Amino acid sequence: MNVQIYEDKQELAEAAARDFAERATAAIEEGGRFTVALAGGSTPKATYEILARDYADGIDWSRVHVFFGDERTVPPDHEDSNYRMAREALLDHVPVGSVHRMRGELPPEEAATLYEDELREFFGSESIPSLDLVMLGIGGDGHTASLFPNTPALDVRDRLTVENPVEKLETVRLTLTAPVINAARAVVFAVAGEDKAEALKEILEGNVGPHDYPAKLVRPADGSVWMLDRTAASQLS
Repeated sequence: MNVQIYEDKQELAEAAARDFAERATAAIEEGGRFTVALAGGSTPKATYEILARDYADGIDWSRVHVFFGDERTVPPDHEDSNYRMAREALLDHVPVGSVHRMRGELPPEEAATLYEDELREFFGSESIPSLDLVMLGIGGDGHTASLFPNTPALDVRDRLTVENPVEKLETVRLTLTAPVINAARAVVFAVAGEDKAEALKEILEGNVGPHDYPAKLVRPADGSVWMLDRTAASQLS
């Protein structure tokens, strides 16, 4: 595990954008393309805006293929849509090679199945696709992507994407499953804010299990990178 601490949310977003650009350039040089699953939330949004502003000419965007780690069950133009946020902050401003959004406007089970089919079509015969980068955050309850505490998706090992009922939010979310996240070549968490500090301490240093803090399910072979601002990291020993 690689923990990096930055002074504030802006410095964190700038570092995350730089990390994205470096990984994209390396993957394109090595394999001709860069596949990334984007995250929702305010910290990723700031990162995307920096990428659009400062890296529009520094990355071969035509070789970047964009996926999503999770989505709300809303249409793509809805204010809560992760796709809409990413589109307005980044995707409208750079000529990416392809965008693969989760179809939140469809019935959740159908949307999850379609996205799994889309992943398999893009990545070919791989039983579990290996994205070059999965970007994640956490919630104050320890969730990541749309893997929420004590929800059915936490135990799924034979699917790539599932619909996940979240009773406390009275909704259903679409999410990549833990095996897909863990198969990525790189997993980078970007976490800012004092409201994440308690959950972050438990995830990184505590003994409570992943059903209570689902971010603990994320254990890629090469370890994950945790990019934190000082307020989020304030309870870490």
